[in-house]
Amino acid sequence: MKKKQLAILGSTGSIGTQALEVVAENSELYEIYALTANNNVDLLIEQARQFQPEAVIIANTEKYGELKEALKDLQIKIYAGNEAIAQIVESEPIDMVLTAMVGFSGLQPTIQAIRAGKAIALANKETLVVAGELINELALKHRTPILPVDSEHSAIFQCLVGEADNKVEKIILTASGGPFRTTPIEQLAHVTKHQALKHPNWDMGAKITIDSATMMNKGFEVIEAKWLFDLKPEEIEVVVHPQSIIHSMVQFEDGGIKAQMGMPDMKLPISYAFSFPKRLASKSPRVDWKTCTEFTFEQPDLKKFRNLAFAYEAMATGGNMPCILNAANEIVVAAFLQDKIGFLQMSDIIEKTMQKASFIQHPGYEDYIATDSEARAIAQSLL
Repeated sequence: MKKKQLAILGSTGSIGTQALEVVAENSELYEIYALTANNNVDLLIEQARQFQPEAVIIANTEKYGELKEALKDLQIKIYAGNEAIAQIVESEPIDMVLTAMVGFSGLQPTIQAIRAGKAIALANKETLVVAGELINELALKHRTPILPVDSEHSAIFQCLVGEADNKVEKIILTASGGPFRTTPIEQLAHVTKHQALKHPNWDMGAKITIDSATMMNKGFEVIEAKWLFDLKPEEIEVVVHPQSIIHSMVQFEDGGIKAQMGMPDMKLPISYAFSFPKRLASKSPRVDWKTCTEFTFEQPDLKKFRNLAFAYEAMATGGNMPCILNAANEIVVAAFLQDKIGFLQMSDIIEKTMQKASFIQHPGYEDYIATDSEARAIAQSLL
């Protein structure tokens, strides 16, 4: 059987490294064609030596020389820069592209991969947040499947298998509540990045961990769900489920609810996207029903976690507003991680950026690029 050729965009991040573990555990099924990283050249070199891809790309062009020198004894093509990442996904042998890059940077290569007819394993939620309408149009035009890798969207996807003719009443996205679920709002002004980076259940990269702490991550997932599953805002509900065992649910028109459950382990949704419609054997941890004896659910506090409310507002407004939301968020998260602003200031700056940036009702690709630049500049000026 011919091995599926994979391109892993963002191979040194949390999703990328776990995806490579899935590949290593199923080497008879998968082969790595390309690996890309933003800045972590040391890990990229290590991965290239282990998986021997056709090509490796480092987005940071200043690291090109170091990468090329370290791999000069191998028959691997070495490239650098974002354009090279966008071009490599078009390579003819590639069957599937895992987009695990962080933020707006994932948009262009995802578009290029769709146009080239590659199956997309989507872990870069910002792609659909920023340009969901455009991505769906392209995917339809080029008949390109988009398989969700986010645990919540993978859960919804799994619940919908076999239900094509049954009307969905709503979906329920579960949220852990993050590290500050029970922290009083008056104390949030003084929390540190180290506290915010201590997620109770998931091991993720810094940016997505902060997004989880502010619940912006859940807001992005709401917008992403709209485009993935063709839903109206009122058909997407968020509930806080601190145990993170139920990854999301689907409620049908007869009132029945299907839930997908499992331990908090990203290798399951990654593996499911790679192998769909088959499931692969895995040694990942199982739910222990002797210790897992309680499931609880709460309503999210939208006064404390304003970013989730902003996401619903941006989705309802439409146009380029989600793009503005994302750009402002990327600026404030970076600033918070650099100790330039406080935890609550992130939401303040996002709100002001959404008010100030130019609104476009029917944006095209160039409008998204311009909107991203404008919103970043506005947010930067408000720091």
